[in-house]
Amino acid sequence: MIGVDELVHAVFSGLSPLVVEDITDEGGQIRVRARTPNGSIACPSCGAETARVHGYHERSLADVPVDARRVLVVVRIRRLVCPTRGCRQTFREQLPGVLERYQRRTPRLASQIGSVVRELAGRAGIRVLSALAVRLSRHTALRLLLRLPLPQPRVPRVLGVDDFALRRRHRYATVLIDAETRERIDVLPGRTADTLDAWLRAHPGVQIVCRDGSGAYAEAIRRALPHAIQVADRWHLWHNFGEAVLKEVAAHSACWAKAGPPLQDGKRAQTTRERWHQIHDLLGKGVGLLECARRLNLALNTVKRYARVPEPMRLQRAPQYRPTLVDPYRDHLRRRRAEDPAVPVPHLFNEIKALGYPGSFNLLYRYITQGRVEADRLPTSPRRLARLLLTRPDNLEDEHRRLLNDLTAACPEMIDLAGLVRGFAHVLRPHEGNADHLDAWITTARAADLPHLHAFIRGVDQDREAVYAAFTLPFHNGGAEGVNTKTKRIMRQMHGRAGFTLLRHRILLA
Repeated sequence: MIGVDELVHAVFSGLSPLVVEDITDEGGQIRVRARTPNGSIACPSCGAETARVHGYHERSLADVPVDARRVLVVVRIRRLVCPTRGCRQTFREQLPGVLERYQRRTPRLASQIGSVVRELAGRAGIRVLSALAVRLSRHTALRLLLRLPLPQPRVPRVLGVDDFALRRRHRYATVLIDAETRERIDVLPGRTADTLDAWLRAHPGVQIVCRDGSGAYAEAIRRALPHAIQVADRWHLWHNFGEAVLKEVAAHSACWAKAGPPLQDGKRAQTTRERWHQIHDLLGKGVGLLECARRLNLALNTVKRYARVPEPMRLQRAPQYRPTLVDPYRDHLRRRRAEDPAVPVPHLFNEIKALGYPGSFNLLYRYITQGRVEADRLPTSPRRLARLLLTRPDNLEDEHRRLLNDLTAACPEMIDLAGLVRGFAHVLRPHEGNADHLDAWITTARAADLPHLHAFIRGVDQDREAVYAAFTLPFHNGGAEGVNTKTKRIMRQMHGRAGFTLLRHRILLA
């Protein structure tokens, strides 16, 4: 059997430095009366020991709840007289760990509140705390959150730099992490070169910096750390390369789409051909691009796009059909039209309606007139072909591999593009000799007739040293991207009701 004294000591173990005199059950609240132990106390100014009591007074503190009820601790503390002449006359005694100066909560209750508000902040935090029988306002919760000490900033060897939006297209901030340990270092207001430059000059010692393709960050690093190694982020390189591949696939869709269903030759395709001939006729007569745009009443960028294309077929896109309710009945429609080519569409509608078709007659009619019944396979969109090109070959199913081979074999440029995709994916894995492999890949890509890929290569040339480092060193900026993902969750919780100071505090404490 556990005695009453042992039970009280176990439940209120955090109050062990005090002498508990009485515990009262007041229904919704438990009141604990205690006093400080007798004995001498050192003066906080001169350090002289004294036990001479000048007087007594009481302090009330909230402690961690017990049995889902609030606990109020009423402590009688002493005011002692300092024995040193010229020092302070009297002082109140403090018990570190139990009684902190100017606080109305015990340190262990403040620690529990801090753990909750660190994750949930104001309103959500007080809702959770109220279920735990802790009462406080959202303003108090935010004050306690901002009072939590931040980790001491240090200068990492490998620094990760990335930006995130405080208000998209208006205000941004910069997050700094240790790229090796993923530890948060600091959060800066803004993403300009001067902001990062000032921080790097105030914290010297960084040797390697991982960043995205931002020119502002690159300029700040060159100014503040001219001898530091800049590492471009491999994910951004692959992402930009994928966008260039998609543009190339779309530009040659009139060629590779011949392996699938025929291209639609409707009013839009006719208008595209006529416009191409008009622009190239004017260009052949020596008319400038701006004058062509004025004469044809077109945007200048539209004229440039048509002028870059050597033949109008490259502007014609493969049809992009979405899945419809008719797709499950395609085999039945195809068999019936093969048996009786003159079968009326209303008869086919009644037949598939009996089989459970839930769609309308107009949907079926468009499906048939678009040629989707007779086609050997459904049309492939440029985005799907680009996805197949960018997927690791080992992860492709046999059906997708056959489709990829058929479509790329129908267009010489797609054959070259498929080889370049495999080559770029190979150098994307960090290795010491990848710098030479990248130079060889760029030489091969420039020899191919792929203008959108040439634009990607020009961007690589502008940041060649950082790209070399990305392909030869094991460092990357994935940790900063992960911090930004968690930051978005924090910002959704805050709903824009707090400023940058609170956001920075929560990011560094996360």
